[in-house]
Formats: sequence, structure tokens, C-alpha cells
Amino acid sequence: MTVRLSEGAIESLTKGIEVSNPVLQCVNIRKIDGGNGLSRFRVMMSDGLHTMSSFMLSTQLNPMAEQNQLATNCVCMLKRSVANVLKDGRRVVVILDMEVIKSADQMAGKIGDPTPYVEGQSKPQQSTAPAPTVRPLQPQNGSDGSMNRPAQSFGKRPMAAPSTPGGSSKVVPIASLNPYQSKWTVRARVTNKNSIRTWSNSRGDGKLFSMELVDESGEIRATGFNHEVDKFYSLIEQGKVYYISKGTLKIANKQFSSLKNDYEMTLNGETSIIPCEDSHDVPKVQCDFVSIADLESREKDTIVDVIAVCKNTEDMTRIMTKNSREVSKRNIQLMDMSGRVIQLTMWGNDAETFDGSGHVGVVVTVLLYCQYFWLCVIWHFKIMYDKEGHAIDGQSMTELRGPGGGGGNTNWKTLVEVKNEHLGHGDKADYFSCIATIVYIRKENCLYQACPSKDCNKKVVDQQNGMYRCEKCDKEFPDFKYRLMLSANIADFGDNQWVTCFQDSAETLLGQNSGYLGQLKDSNEAAFDEVFLHANFNTFVFRNRVKMETYNDESRIKVTVVDAKPVDHREYSKRLIINIRKLAAQ
Repeated sequence: MTVRLSEGAIESLTKGIEVSNPVLQCVNIRKIDGGNGLSRFRVMMSDGLHTMSSFMLSTQLNPMAEQNQLATNCVCMLKRSVANVLKDGRRVVVILDMEVIKSADQMAGKIGDPTPYVEGQSKPQQSTAPAPTVRPLQPQNGSDGSMNRPAQSFGKRPMAAPSTPGGSSKVVPIASLNPYQSKWTVRARVTNKNSIRTWSNSRGDGKLFSMELVDESGEIRATGFNHEVDKFYSLIEQGKVYYISKGTLKIANKQFSSLKNDYEMTLNGETSIIPCEDSHDVPKVQCDFVSIADLESREKDTIVDVIAVCKNTEDMTRIMTKNSREVSKRNIQLMDMSGRVIQLTMWGNDAETFDGSGHVGVVVTVLLYCQYFWLCVIWHFKIMYDKEGHAIDGQSMTELRGPGGGGGNTNWKTLVEVKNEHLGHGDKADYFSCIATIVYIRKENCLYQACPSKDCNKKVVDQQNGMYRCEKCDKEFPDFKYRLMLSANIADFGDNQWVTCFQDSAETLLGQNSGYLGQLKDSNEAAFDEVFLHANFNTFVFRNRVKMETYNDESRIKVTVVDAKPVDHREYSKRLIINIRKLAAQ
């Protein structure tokens, strides 16, 4: 199928003109070491008419390059991007969201005969399609994923930047901010403003405050020191929206920030903060909620958002820190719809002002700081339990461990215990964790052709005319995506068990993604078989769901792998030592 690129899109993007979902080809990609362990990827793109090497991937898209989804000759659709001007005058287009619609393996090579784009020297466009409407910069909401779109011609009028009082810099999304920009303005809401802190050491005295900013694209932490504290602290109100420009951007220190951003902002003498009256479209918080029941499967030092109800509140206590500073501390127990309970530790002003009476609903951002502690309440709001919720006895999760470890309510079992204790025979499914080794994986029928839509994984029907139909979506597509469904036999020291593994856990076991396996199956059967041979006799930590199922009047136990991770032998050894001590004490 012929792929049509969006001719003229590169010139429009460079000039800041919004282009709706342009289709471009990756001509080259190069990794750039940004220091402090942070890497960026620079991409040369072609629209069939011009090429330009000044495209940069935002850091959240790095996995696309690292996993070779974004590779030379692949065709991409840019869903969201922003043009920035560097200090030396060069223009860079930062890609915030994109989709690979034709992989490199599906392309024969470079499309057309594009020439390098030089500002002010554009060659005539070959398309006669009308120019699209030019609108102010705003996030795109996705696309229909069509790969057979006609070529487009784009207008030459510069983008009209939103009004920014006190300056001419255009408003950019927080997600696009990076240290290589010189002129920018963000329009963001202050979701949290911390109290002023002071310090005194051999170099002198000082003070600082920090605040958290959010817009529709993301969040960032901003800190002001000394003079900026006097200048801005009393003017900024939590919950209000402001235009902020000319701050200094640097790599974020994750020790002091729980926000999901690789950078943080420092206010300086040139910083401008101006109230914004039209603020109805700026979100009040950026959250990606995780169930408490899912926390035990998260990595150590992971930052997550939780929405829960305060089940119990302990009295506030005062403790002395190592540097002889007295701080307030309060423990509360949170429970969500999963019925699991977790202890959260609150410090300082949060501990002093928190009122847990009346079953307060709490939205928190928490950091899996270590194996035993949960930190950092961000903000909360009042909400009442339903009529029965306050009477539910939650299942405790006060002791959590990292991957491959143990403890708490991970329900560690041997495969013999799973059978002897008849797990899965009740009305609801049971869950257990085990450490086991892969004995055999069936490769027959392990792949199927699935709907290419983002949120649909249903099997498609080949229409034998180059199109594939998804009955769930009631649509036909010119392509499909491969999905994995493995049947594997795993064993520990006492028994073995057949388990079913779907996409994520199956890719972990095989060490390859489904798209690559589909290509091997179609083009290199020997290499395909080799992947399965190498997967045998590897050991993993399996988190499993077990339930009795009935099919054709025959009942059988079905075990499905919910998650699979490599064994953390250090944590596994600690758990074994604890178990040995418990047995020795009996």
C-alpha cells in the first residue's frame, strides 16, 4: 500500500504553524548524551519534499527509539509537537506524541527525493490540495490512524500565539520544556505551594520555597531562593493560574521531587509571574491512579498516584531528626475499592493539619521510598464513605517488598501448596506468587492477528482483499498488530503447572516483543524456534490468578500469569532467611 507523506509539513512546523497529524518519514535517528545519565534522541524527518534534522524526541518517547520502534525509514504520524527557538537562534521541533504507522521493515526505503530544508528557500510543492485551517497551538487528541491519507499543502501564516501579558513569548506546554530553550512562557495552575524553609551553614543563611505547577500536558516543580522568595511568595496563591516565563530549567533532583518530569524550574531575577484570568481550561491536578492492590507489583522508588479513603488516623507525634530538628509525624491507613489497606506516613505541616474524622477521601502522590515506608502527601479533599464502605474490613498491606522479594500479602505459595490448598475453587479467583522455572512453552498458535486500535485487542478477520475486520470495533483496517497468548509449563522444586500468559508477561518470558516475533514467524522459522528454545529453563517471579472454569460441562483449574519479573536474588534470600527463622522458632 502506497504511503503519502504530508508535503510542506516540515516548513509549517518549523514556523510554528499547527499541522494536524502530519505523516513524516524517519530518515535518520541519533542518540545524544544530555549528561546526568539522561539521553535524548535527535531525528531527521522527511515530508517527501524536505528533510530536517532538528526534530527532538521528548524524553517520555525515548522507549520508542530504545526498542527500535522508531527506526530509519519508518513512517510516523506526529500527534503533538511544539517548535522552540534555541539560544543560538536554531529552531527545534520537540515531538511530544507520535505513532509509528509503518515500521522500517515494511518500507522499501526513502520516499521521494527530498532536499534539506533551508529557511526562506522552499521548493514548489507538488500537491494542489487546499491549505488547512491554521489554529493556535493546542494538544492533539489522537487520530484515526489512517495510513492512506492524501498529500497536503500547508499555509505560510505564522501561528498566532496566545496573549501573554508582559512579554511576547508564546505559551508552550510544560511537557515540552527543556534546558535547551531560551524563550518560553507556560500557563499553569499552582496545585501546591510549600511553606518557606530556611537554612544556615558555613556559607551563610538562606531561604527557599517551592511550588508545583500543572497544565494539560504535565507537571513541573518550581523553586525560588532568597530574593525570589521575597518577590513572589506572598503573590502566589495555591489553586490560581499564572503565566510564568524566563525561569532556569535543569535536570530534576528526584530526591526532592515526586513529580513526573525529568526537569525542574528555578525562579531567577528575570522570571515573570503574571496572574491569568481565563483559567477554566487549565486542569487542577495531573493524576494517573493506581489501585492499592497493584502497589506491591511496582518497582522500588516508583512514584504513583492513589485515590483512597482514610480508614484510621493515628495521633500526631513529634520526633527528632539526625540533625536535631524536631518534626511532626502522623500515620494514617488508606483503603480503596480493592479492599486493600496501606499505611501512609505524613510529615510536617501535613501531619499537623490533617483531619481524618468523618472518613476523609484522600488523593495522594506517594513514593515507594524503600521496602517499608510510604511518603509525601500532596493534597486531599473531603468525601464521605458510601453507606457500607466505612464498615468494610480492609486487607492490610503494611509490609511491601520490591520485585522478587516477598512479605506482606503477596501470598507466596509453592505449586504443591496451590494444589493442596485448593486455590481457585471458591466463588472468586485467588491470587498467589511463586518463583518457578520455565520447562516448556508451546509455540503453536501463540500469535494472533489483533485489531490495530489502541484500546482493542480483539482478533481480526482477514477479508482476503488486503483489509482486516474487527467485529468489536465494527471497522476494517489495512493492517493489524500481533498479540501473544502463550501456554507454558512452569515448575518449582515440588511440582509443575500449566499457565496461560498474555501480551506483557509473554513478552517478558520470551524476551522479545510480539511485532518482532510475528515478523520472524513469517520470514525466518528457524530464528522463531530459537527464541522459544532460549526461553526454556529461565526462572521468574510469577504473580498468578487461579480460578475454576467450566467448559463443555468439564471443570478445570485455570492459572493465568498476571505479571512476570526476573528474580531479585537479594530480596528472595532475605525472604528465605525470615521463613527459616520463623520455622526454627516453632
